[in-house]
Amino acid sequence: MPAPHFVSLERLCELAHAGEAICFPTDTVPALAALPRQAQVVYELKRRSRDKPLAILAANTESLQSYVLGWETAWSRLAGRGWPGALTLVLPASAQVPADAIARGSTVGVRVPDLVMARQLLARTGPLVASSVNLSGQAPLLHPVDIAAVFPQLPILQAEFPSARPPSTVMKWQSGHWKMVRQGAFVGPFQ
Repeated sequence: MPAPHFVSLERLCELAHAGEAICFPTDTVPALAALPRQAQVVYELKRRSRDKPLAILAANTESLQSYVLGWETAWSRLAGRGWPGALTLVLPASAQVPADAIARGSTVGVRVPDLVMARQLLARTGPLVASSVNLSGQAPLLHPVDIAAVFPQLPILQAEFPSARPPSTVMKWQSGHWKMVRQGAFVGPFQ
């Protein structure tokens, strides 16, 4: 079984800026991520259908605002309660989001993870498109040894990987109201 390809925070940032896919822990499950303009590398590694959009993770709310159309008060209220944390907001995508990242839709999922190491990385790389690290249709890989078994060349942040937690709650803004897409770790309030 191959050993995990651990790299430092600095090296992981360099690899992301060079257009490579990277792996790092979050407050939910480990992320497979890349720069937004390199979304295709995440799809290819995961063997993920282009019909399934990717989320955008960032170090803070301000870094995500250019990826959505406008920024409404209701979005700020919910983001203020759930970020950093296990809450993904699905909002209208701006033209800054590459078509690869939003699949065939017009929305984008955005999130600020509640893990200091992840936010430190995202502060250096800028927002990244991300998904759980696994082959599409399979369970998320939670430990570096398991990740290396499936993705032996994938650079993994040299860090402690927290125990698995439930995925993020996904809330979609639709017709002026929040609609729950998936109940996860964040339990509200939602309005």
